[in-house]
Amino acid sequence: MRVPMKVDYGVRALVELALNYGEGPVQTAEIAYRQGIPEAYLDQLMTTLHKFGFITSRRGPQGGHRLAMDPDEIKLSMVMATLDGNSSPLDCLINPDDCVFSDSCAQQEVWKAVEEAIRNVLSKISLADLARRQRRLVEEAVYQLQT
Repeated sequence: MRVPMKVDYGVRALVELALNYGEGPVQTAEIAYRQGIPEAYLDQLMTTLHKFGFITSRRGPQGGHRLAMDPDEIKLSMVMATLDGNSSPLDCLINPDDCVFSDSCAQQEVWKAVEEAIRNVLSKISLADLARRQRRLVEEAVYQLQT
């Protein structure tokens, strides 16, 4: 499975907001800088994330973005489905009628199992989980630099 750049950047932005959850809005430029995301591309992503209810946004000098719900409620499967509607490893899993081998394809069973396993993993991991992991990894990296 390959994670599209749109999903990678979207998750990074949402994790940044999860790290700041309850502390006020975070500006796009700050998210872009911290997460290494081109700001123009991030603006487009934030519009999509706002449209689908993941974030709230406010313009102006005191503005920025916030998560629209608790980071524990936002699962990676939700983000993946929103930013990459077709995460299936094979097109025939989405449209079986488009493949002449669909009824007798041994591979299809394997790829269905892979798709389901990925969906199960992503549905168990929340933005809060990723934010906790991110904090821990940053703390460990800082500790390594100090020793």
